[in-house]
Amino acid sequence: MVSEEDVREAIAAHLSDAEVNVTDISNGCSTSYRPGSLPTNRCGTGFEVQVVAQAFEGKRLLERHKLVNAALKDIMPNIHALSITRAWTPQQAAAA
Repeated sequence: MVSEEDVREAIAAHLSDAEVNVTDISNGCSTSYRPGSLPTNRCGTGFEVQVVAQAFEGKRLLERHKLVNAALKDIMPNIHALSITRAWTPQQAAAA
């Protein structure tokens, strides 16, 4: 199982100046999960990531996503879903 901290540390190690927010968005791994109910457990298979890093300066969105994915290459086989909702420069974050 991959934790939010595992994801955060992997990105921070690859993009040393990054501010990283990670949320486990797994719907639970229990077989008792019923559609329409909110799971109380998270199983570390799906994550939403927001990254602010100077390393993104001058790069297109696809290149930024590739940098984040490269940072996660060692743990990605254990992740089912990854949503990169922000890959911003510090200037973009300040303007938001």
